[in-house]
Amino acid sequence: MIVETLAIGTELLLGQIVNSNAADIASRLADAGMTHYRQGVIGDNRDRMDDAIRYATGRCDALIMTGGIGPTADDVTRESVAAVAGVPLITDEAYIEEMRERWKARGREFPESNIRQAQRPAGAQVIPNRKGSAPGFRMEIDGCWVISLPGVPAEMLTMLDEEVMPFLRSVAGPGLGITESRMLRTWGMSEARVGEELDDLFRELENPTVAFLASAGEIKIRLTANAPTSEKAKEIIAPVEAEIRERLGSLVFGADEDTIETVLHRMLRGKGWTFGSAESATGGLIARRMTALGGASEVFRGSIVAYATDLKVGLLGVDASEVEQHGVVSEETALSMARGARASLGVDVAVAVTGSAGPEPMEQPVGTMIVAVVTPEGESVRTLMMPGDRERIRAYTATAALHMVRRAIEP
Repeated sequence: MIVETLAIGTELLLGQIVNSNAADIASRLADAGMTHYRQGVIGDNRDRMDDAIRYATGRCDALIMTGGIGPTADDVTRESVAAVAGVPLITDEAYIEEMRERWKARGREFPESNIRQAQRPAGAQVIPNRKGSAPGFRMEIDGCWVISLPGVPAEMLTMLDEEVMPFLRSVAGPGLGITESRMLRTWGMSEARVGEELDDLFRELENPTVAFLASAGEIKIRLTANAPTSEKAKEIIAPVEAEIRERLGSLVFGADEDTIETVLHRMLRGKGWTFGSAESATGGLIARRMTALGGASEVFRGSIVAYATDLKVGLLGVDASEVEQHGVVSEETALSMARGARASLGVDVAVAVTGSAGPEPMEQPVGTMIVAVVTPEGESVRTLMMPGDRERIRAYTATAALHMVRRAIEP
């Protein structure tokens, strides 16, 4: 079954509201194994809405629309669907009385504009709205089921789960299948390089499919398979996942809901090691990310944010003559900070960050960030060149630091 989605609302085009409905609908369609080719957004304009609905009904089996069925004059989804279907609008007098009674029970005056919400195209079937006053509707136009839902996310999602998805499954029939996805998470290689390494899989495989997503310095690889059962879909994915892990090795650090924080927590707990940080340029971002995780106190003991040079010397034991010789933004200083943090915090593993995050350069060009890691088994330090503005440099460096800790302690 081919499904498209169309969101109605000028506020979406202006960026005043984020279209979270699109993601919720897309995830439900994917879980149900339905083909989802297009998402669209149209402002509150009848002509453009008519065109969008007309084109969609000519190429898909179902069109899910959100928004434009409220009580105000710019809510014209009902009129647009009726026009494309070539039918008049009808008014549900029984629903008007139901709304009047509802308002009366609350001790409120009924707004006459709400009568618009009792209108629908002739022949459309009502989709009840348990959480709001605007019912949805569905009707078939040229072999395509047009389904109209409210734009309010809480109302839309309830109607989608309780009414729309069961209906679409019944229309699609038993041969629909199940779609399963597996998300592999990598760090340490650019999206372009990952794409090159897996290019043959991307081009040759149809089930499962392979897709790439860059996000906050990490590259995600999504494997999606369709099969009669969930178990069979997972079987289809398994050998491709194994091949990717073989090719990329330790670049793959987790899957699905894993984050670098949860992975580090498991690894440190497995070794019985504690962890702490010494941060200059990142100003506590590493500590904030580690402590955001429930149960972090099992492994994370604390952080020393030594922004000023005298604090690096006084709190972390960095040799002042070493700073004078090599500079604050140097691998020597970063290593001394990590060693000092390990001793001061009483931890097994310490990571330290120093650098030039901008906007003005400090000793080194903006984006020069240095990360050092000290463990019971060794020391490592690396100079990184991070792109972007100050906040992006700091955020990406915190991510890199956590991954360097992972690489330092993994088997």
